[in-house]
Amino acid sequence: MNAATTASCLLVAGFSYYYYGSDVLISLLRVFSADISMPEPGAAPRRSPQGVPYSDLQHIVNADGLHLFCRYWEPASPPRALVYIAHGAGEHCGPYDEIAQRLKELSMLVFAHDHVGHGQSEGERMNVKDFQVYIRDSLQHVDLMKSRHPGLPIFIVGHSMGGAISILTACERPSEFSGVVLISPMVQMNPDSATPFKVFMAKVLNHMLPSLSLGAIDSKWVSRDIKQVEAYDADELNFHGGMRVSFAMQLMGAAARIEREIPSISWPFLLLHGDTDKLCDIRGSKLMHENAASSDKKFKVFEGGYHALHHDLPEVAESTLKEVTGWITDRLPAVTSPQP
Repeated sequence: MNAATTASCLLVAGFSYYYYGSDVLISLLRVFSADISMPEPGAAPRRSPQGVPYSDLQHIVNADGLHLFCRYWEPASPPRALVYIAHGAGEHCGPYDEIAQRLKELSMLVFAHDHVGHGQSEGERMNVKDFQVYIRDSLQHVDLMKSRHPGLPIFIVGHSMGGAISILTACERPSEFSGVVLISPMVQMNPDSATPFKVFMAKVLNHMLPSLSLGAIDSKWVSRDIKQVEAYDADELNFHGGMRVSFAMQLMGAAARIEREIPSISWPFLLLHGDTDKLCDIRGSKLMHENAASSDKKFKVFEGGYHALHHDLPEVAESTLKEVTGWITDRLPAVTSPQP
């Protein structure tokens, strides 16, 4: 490291300590001292980050050649609809089993995958080169299921960052989806934390130290149910490390794109948000509901609700499940009885 580079690094370290605190400074020092050599790719067969061969796991391979772990909930009777679930940042699709099971009981075929860099899928942990990769992979999975079950209506359920993925996925093909359910979606960045100066500093850091950690998701804000928080913390498929500057920049870019898209949104949607959500600002949901062009839109606010409404206090979680299943069921084609 030459003198000019060292001086630049010390300058960034000073700014980061002053505006973001000691945790970011420690991360900076780790980045400066880290060995940046990359390991050689492993030999076939391809294995999940947990060491399981993908030949033993349901998966798809995306356009970048990465294996994405998939889950499917297939009803015993012929499906009435397809429902794609998009999970949030740092988690995986496993915790959506209860929502999926409820929909399956109503004769819907539910499918999901762990996004790139999440859960049992390949990719750098909770990082992505371009947010569009999540949307592209979602459309690939949707197209696969459409080819297997042609003619069925398609819905999306998205939570948190998965809400942002859902919105932008539907915006790419506005006539293709019969409805989108958004549970505490990331629609805009929190204006109280994403101040102009902090956004500017994030852009500077993204150019100089894109791998710098800005801190981890605080699990205490996931749910008011302590058992759910403990389950989140104990889940080894969740990412419990810090969010990188480069990833934060991708989220900011996605939020900016959503804000531009909102006035042209015409597809049906249901918004569910807790008014005590500290992880995704409820003001984004209000903005979307008030400004979207759609004539079929509903916004329900859960008083005191935290971020993961489907895992919040039991009564809130149950109400959330009923809202999701009821809203989708109301938009399914009527079942015709067989003629005698």
